[in-house]
Amino acid sequence: MTDLPAHLPLIAATFLLAGLVKGVIGLGLPTVAMGLLGMAMAPAEAAALLLVPSLVTNLWQLAAGPRFGPLLRRLATMMLGIVAGSWAGSGLLAGDHAGLAQAGLGIALLAYAGLGLTRWRFHVAPQAEAWAGPLVGMATGLVTGATGVFVLPAVPYLAALRLERDALVQALGLSFTVSTLALGAGLAWHGALPMPSVGASLLALVPALLGMLLGGRLRSRVRAETFRLCFFLGLLGLGAEITLRALT
Repeated sequence: MTDLPAHLPLIAATFLLAGLVKGVIGLGLPTVAMGLLGMAMAPAEAAALLLVPSLVTNLWQLAAGPRFGPLLRRLATMMLGIVAGSWAGSGLLAGDHAGLAQAGLGIALLAYAGLGLTRWRFHVAPQAEAWAGPLVGMATGLVTGATGVFVLPAVPYLAALRLERDALVQALGLSFTVSTLALGAGLAWHGALPMPSVGASLLALVPALLGMLLGGRLRSRVRAETFRLCFFLGLLGLGAEITLRALT
């Protein structure tokens, strides 16, 4: 178990930066938090710390969208897949496989950064959603449960549905909220959610919200594409460092 009081400055700085990123581009808080905290502690501990900031900020994003009901009905099977996959994969993150979980975290960051930098796009036809949604949900849940990162393949898939901008932001909020709750339940089931981590996660909410407010102000002053490029390059470096450290 990591000495949390000794890591409070790192935790505060991490969630301030993660909130800033989310405030500017609308996503990235858990990804940045897992990447930075994963350099100093086990992935299961990092995942426990991000639960409250991730849940609150994503509920905020979810509530700001235009039409929750129709969106939930459309994505219901994907959400069920996320829950099932997270439950199945959380044993790796919470168990005695810290090295594998850390390597998985690094690889997930590399994959997400690679997709972001190449800007690869695809389209999912409406008739394919019936089978693609549950599969993507299950895959996202497995990655979430094993690494604490819940952007793959959910983010590319939701973008491929060609939703309107506000609906896409709300869909991301829904996916991230369900992933956060499922991850928390999986960690708790495996006894990897100690009270000190829950308390530290509550404290981490303050810098995360402050970062989001700063990011919202910065959004109008910085080119979004420039910020996204820096974000994905940073994830690429983080992913490479974590993967190499886990495999050596």
